Amino acid sequence: MTDLKSLSCKELEHLVRERGLPAFRGRQLFKWLWQKGIHSFDEITEFSVALRAELSKDYRIYHLEQAKRLDSSDGTIKWAYKLKDGLIIEAVLIPEKDHTTLCVSTQAGCAMGCAFCLTGKMGFYRNLAPSEIAGQVLAAVQDLPPEQQPRNLVFMGMGEPLANFNNLITAIEILTCDLGLNFSQRRITVSTSGIAPKIVELGERTSVGLAVSLHATNNTQRDRLMPINRSYPIETLLEACRSFRLPPRRRITFEYLLLKGINDTREDAQRLARLLKAIPSKINLIPFNQSAGLPFREPDRNSVLDFQKILKDRNYTVIIRKSKGRDIKAACGQLFYQQQNSEDTALTGY
Repeated sequence: MTDLKSLSCKELEHLVRERGLPAFRGRQLFKWLWQKGIHSFDEITEFSVALRAELSKDYRIYHLEQAKRLDSSDGTIKWAYKLKDGLIIEAVLIPEKDHTTLCVSTQAGCAMGCAFCLTGKMGFYRNLAPSEIAGQVLAAVQDLPPEQQPRNLVFMGMGEPLANFNNLITAIEILTCDLGLNFSQRRITVSTSGIAPKIVELGERTSVGLAVSLHATNNTQRDRLMPINRSYPIETLLEACRSFRLPPRRRITFEYLLLKGINDTREDAQRLARLLKAIPSKINLIPFNQSAGLPFREPDRNSVLDFQKILKDRNYTVIIRKSKGRDIKAACGQLFYQQQNSEDTALTGY
């Protein structure tokens, strides 16, 4: 049965027209699905009893099941959602000074195999449907009071968003429709480990922000840390970034994870400055969050500050990203869930 929540508003309009109904019925249906967050056709009071019964024979309305919620002492919230096949995904609300950002997953597990990321240790299970991607946002919106509602969305949770490209694009269409949750594309950022061709296509098909997980300044180093680099080396990745269609006054965010004794030297900072020359960019420095099972260490505070200064002296905007939610395993690179069909499965982090 077709999952109606995996269809954009335009697709719903097309669907109802094929059934001999006027297009406005598709718009009404989309509004009930995403503004009102209904779980069954019986709740659509604008539709006749006969129409509701007819639709329920051929279609279904899928919603995520909240398996667990953890609240951090710093205001970070992490949700685990159980999918229809028993798999678990996680989403994280990150509090900022004057707004909140929701970090959304696009896959169950991840196939990228980055050496520093716990999610990669899970292995890859499957791509998420548009309803499962956008559904994390709806579930969070429904679970939060007005003062905690997310203003920004970042596709930086479990998985590689550009490896689930078509479903990602549909989810963005759903989330930005004014008949639904009505997020601005200016407040959405898609993160990638470096699938170069899809970076260019993302810029052609959307006006969302782009964040690139770089984490190294030469190919030998990046090959070891990020296997995707063997397919799309740094030169190819940065050429795709130069070709990415940026909205006016926007910049690409380059994420750089600092690993003690590996990529945190003055020479690394100098090479990074040269690599990003002529690319409108800002740099997020992320001191590594130490996790059991990963062979890396957090850098010294002084080396982080030195790294930042070298880049600032070359006129880059550089932010040291403070890790939040460590006490609930919700910091960057810590998303992880031991997938199994058991009520007793422990929520171990993201």
